[in-house]
Amino acid sequence: MEVRSEGGIQVRCDKLPAPVIARTRLQVWFIRVCSSLFLWTCLVQLVAVGELWHPHLLSNITNRISAITQDPLPAVPSPPPLLPARNYTSNGFLRVSCNGGLNQMRAAICDMVTVARLLNLTLVVPELDKTSFWADPSNFEDIFDVRHFIDSLRDEVRIVRRLPKMFSRKYGHKPFEMPPVSWSNERYYLEQILPLISKHKVLHFNRTDARVANNWIPLDLQKLRCRVNFQALKFTPQIETLGYKLVRILQEKGPFVALHLRYEMDMLAFSGCTHGCTEEEAAELKRLRYAYPWWREKEIVSEEKRSHGLCPLTPEESALLLQALGFHKDTQIYIAAGEIYGSERRLAPLRAAFPRIVKKESLLSLEELQQFQNHSSQMAALDFIVSVASNTFVPTYDGNMAKLVEGHRRYLGFKKSILLDRKRLVELLDMHLNGTLSWNEFSVAVRSTHEKRMGQPTRRRVVADKPKEEDYFYANPQECLCEGTNCDDLLSPSNSSEGG
Repeated sequence: MEVRSEGGIQVRCDKLPAPVIARTRLQVWFIRVCSSLFLWTCLVQLVAVGELWHPHLLSNITNRISAITQDPLPAVPSPPPLLPARNYTSNGFLRVSCNGGLNQMRAAICDMVTVARLLNLTLVVPELDKTSFWADPSNFEDIFDVRHFIDSLRDEVRIVRRLPKMFSRKYGHKPFEMPPVSWSNERYYLEQILPLISKHKVLHFNRTDARVANNWIPLDLQKLRCRVNFQALKFTPQIETLGYKLVRILQEKGPFVALHLRYEMDMLAFSGCTHGCTEEEAAELKRLRYAYPWWREKEIVSEEKRSHGLCPLTPEESALLLQALGFHKDTQIYIAAGEIYGSERRLAPLRAAFPRIVKKESLLSLEELQQFQNHSSQMAALDFIVSVASNTFVPTYDGNMAKLVEGHRRYLGFKKSILLDRKRLVELLDMHLNGTLSWNEFSVAVRSTHEKRMGQPTRRRVVADKPKEEDYFYANPQECLCEGTNCDDLLSPSNSSEGG
């Protein structure tokens, strides 16, 4: 007699006919399959429920499942563990209302974290400007990853999302409000601001642009400003995803230049730069300037300002500049800017010289950009990501975005940024256009002028008692760009910034 075991069931083969034996084997196989499916379903449900309640609880299980069901993927580096929170007795709360556009506010946030650290304060998540020309309703968490901002700085500064209720107006508390003095060093904050905090417990800085000096600040505070700027201020996942998609689209088509063409309505109105505009356009820009009472400079002589290099280049001037610098007709150029004043009519000469001009609006669908419409700071964040990643960055005006992108590109290994000497450029452009300077002479002069203005390592230029005229910390945070004895060689006097 032969006895076989099938899945734990003993079958007496001499007693059963062949069809029955085959049917029995089929039943056993069916039971095995059903059992396996049942166990797999239970495991999947368990993982799903675990992720719902404790997203990280079952991460090891899901990783093992992925390893079984997929080809191995390159290891993604884990975020560094959070440093222990700094233990200190807070002297009070610091509220800040940032003013200006995205990059002006970004620099201000870095400064205010540094002030909070210096004075042992608790910083309330900064409030962003909603009343400026752009009227952007975005809050901090709409642009920056607020959780990352708080956690990544916990070893330096305690940051809270909002003031405790006991300090709200509802409970009768009135915070002391003031703008700190511009370009101030640590002595000002320790001697003038800290006593105010001790008295009022909550201090509200209602303006924050350029409120910390560029130079003569202790090294640890300078490095903290960099840490906030380069590490703590991450854009939201939505902004980063779309920004990196733009970069990927551009890179797939080859190297590209990011041209920060600051030829926008607000820039022209407030600077008074109307070179190349019609009389009607110049009048419109002047009316806009008068419509904003807080803008003190009303009557402006455009050509005089342009001759001093204080105006952004026009699209026509930008085309000549890029050609003189040696960029070819097929160069891919990304316009990092909002709506160009005069729209496609003013862009026509630039587009004729460089047909491969693109903007975010031409690279992305309306649906992709819809969530960012009417949010100028979020749109500027996309341009910021692309500008930092570009092969070459060319700003036509040295505003806040130009300076902060320049600083980021220095931090990433001194990536090529062509920093224009606009005063000299205006002279050369006018001579070429009036026929006194040939194209070859113009091109040679433009290249020689900018030979040492390509974002190479340099020391910041210091102008005693004139902080507005010296190099801006965030454009060249030299204290954060190298370590040890190599710094002196890298930032030797022969590499010092030139004026202009």
